Amino acid sequence: MPALPDKHAPEGEARPWADPRQFLRELFMVAVERADPLHCVPRALPPKPEARVVVVGAGKAAARMAEAVELCWGPCEGLVITRDGYARPLQGIEVLEASHPVPDRRGLLATKRLLALLQGCGDGDFVLALISGGGSALLSCPAGEITLEEEQALTAALLSSGAPINAMNIVRKHLSGAKGGRLAAAAYPATVLALIVSDVPGDDPAMIASGPTVGDISLAEEAREILQRWHIPLPASVEAVLAGVRQTVLPEDARLSRTQNRVIAAPAQSLEAAADRALAAGLTVHMLGDALEGEARELARAHAGQALELAGTLRPGDAPVLLLSGGECTVTRRGAGTGGPNAEYCLALAIALEGAAGIWALACDTDGVDGAAEVAGAMIGPGTLARAASRQVDPVAALEANDSHGFFARLGDQVVTGPTLTNVNDFRAILIQPPPKSG
Repeated sequence: MPALPDKHAPEGEARPWADPRQFLRELFMVAVERADPLHCVPRALPPKPEARVVVVGAGKAAARMAEAVELCWGPCEGLVITRDGYARPLQGIEVLEASHPVPDRRGLLATKRLLALLQGCGDGDFVLALISGGGSALLSCPAGEITLEEEQALTAALLSSGAPINAMNIVRKHLSGAKGGRLAAAAYPATVLALIVSDVPGDDPAMIASGPTVGDISLAEEAREILQRWHIPLPASVEAVLAGVRQTVLPEDARLSRTQNRVIAAPAQSLEAAADRALAAGLTVHMLGDALEGEARELARAHAGQALELAGTLRPGDAPVLLLSGGECTVTRRGAGTGGPNAEYCLALAIALEGAAGIWALACDTDGVDGAAEVAGAMIGPGTLARAASRQVDPVAALEANDSHGFFARLGDQVVTGPTLTNVNDFRAILIQPPPKSG
């Protein structure tokens, strides 16, 4: 567990970590700010081509990315699809909103329009594709005879299964007419530049939004095995697609020969921004990784053990310690409560810490939405369990019911940001304060 150098603030200097809740929230917003498309898109944009320019996109950050493009290039022709509440006022590019994380008919109709726009592009045209997390649900184009209702049921089942995001996206690619390279293929022979904001562990462009502009090497049989492993029922229409003609586009396909993919924002960059802020405040920072996966409650228990071990080494006057991590946890739905990976992580962490003194934590999704709730995540501290007991809220029962959002709502410990207009996955921070000096 590597630690970044300690720059412990001298005695008497301002120590923002003295207010743990405010400090952790500030670190989260620093991470979000680092991934704001208004900052990262202009650095990646080439000069505006003289040829016809068409801007398309899909994802939670797509409208903000398009806003950044028009600030640099002026009004453009195009269409982007984003989540409800994430639209931006643009000059030329049309913005359509649709449902996330389960697709809806608006997304289906918007995707048809986007594909038709691309199919009208020709040799010499320039397509700028703006891709970010959330695009898998927003680009709704079921393959074969799969109906929208079947796609919705399949998506909901995958989201509740506990399957990791990369596994879910392999399935989505093989059941779609827009993912797995098919968006870029639709634009051929135009030149395509895809600017991508990553929300997946490993930052693989082929997995972000299920890789609509990236060639795919996975097999339909892999998708079938994933569905079987996670006990997802297969309607006849899905069986037929997986047994039929390949839906995804291979990397060597000529239709992708004029496509370039570039990741312009990633979780590691946001964690580094938060680490820099913490180091400047005098903390010792431990980076636990930017691509952590697994069950949220299990990761929380592991992190609680690490936090307690480090807390035991601190002495009065030592620098506080900050544990930072990113990635995308999963939740296997067992109960009927309302929750998300970040809130469930915080709830399991609080239970495992058992009110340990001096340990505070925040876990939030950088898009401002944890699971299907309009809540970014939650915060905990040494008094979380005691306050829950005073309100007769049972944390263990809440965890078993997957009701972490309900738990933190009753304590007033939810973190609500509204739409952040970006998406670089989960942000987790654990602050460990040293014991107070005696006397």
